[in-house]
Amino acid sequence: MRFDVLTLFPELIQSHMDYSIMKRAQDDGIIEVITHNPRDYTLDKHKKVDDTPYGGGAGMVLMPQPYVDCWEGVNIIGKSLTVMMTPQGEPFTDKLSDELAEYDQLVILCGHYEGFDERIREIIKPREISIGDFVLTGGELPALCLIDSISRKIDGTLGKIESAHDDSFSDGLLEYPQYTKPREYRGLEVPEVLLNGNHKLINEYRKEQKIERTKNKRPDLYKKWLDNN
Repeated sequence: MRFDVLTLFPELIQSHMDYSIMKRAQDDGIIEVITHNPRDYTLDKHKKVDDTPYGGGAGMVLMPQPYVDCWEGVNIIGKSLTVMMTPQGEPFTDKLSDELAEYDQLVILCGHYEGFDERIREIIKPREISIGDFVLTGGELPALCLIDSISRKIDGTLGKIESAHDDSFSDGLLEYPQYTKPREYRGLEVPEVLLNGNHKLINEYRKEQKIERTKNKRPDLYKKWLDNN
């Protein structure tokens, strides 16, 4: 899968992709992440990409010309979708991550300052996505959340795709508690059921723990899960 990220700070994207699972996925050809800087498309000798808002107000607004021209310069491949990272967008969920993982390419617009000139939306018509009801200084962190989450859904990114299937939210519930060596630490022991090798009992225990944990920590998710089961 290919991710094309429009960003004024490509180093923020590239630095994250140089480590751990994301680096391995790129090295193995499972994903490709390409950055595009709208500053490279400005018609202004100072590489200006923002200006004061019409009607007054604090801050600066991103100008349409550099962003639209930059977007039009992206090489579109296969089944492609353009998304804009914005607090105004639909909430990013595990279900949406599954949906986006079916695309061949995602073109991601990262904003800054007071946001995008509205004509960028009107011309590009991106799908707007938010990672939560809060505001950040730019769209790079949200874009990385998308890339990281979606990449994990693609076969080959993780050592075992089952790792993604067992994650929190994969079935509407939070993940069950995990344990590793040592068997006892500071008086706390690994539950006996995980040591007996009976996978039927282990699966039953883990399902019970998922339900109980979701009920206690995220009653909103628990209610939604009950309604769907």
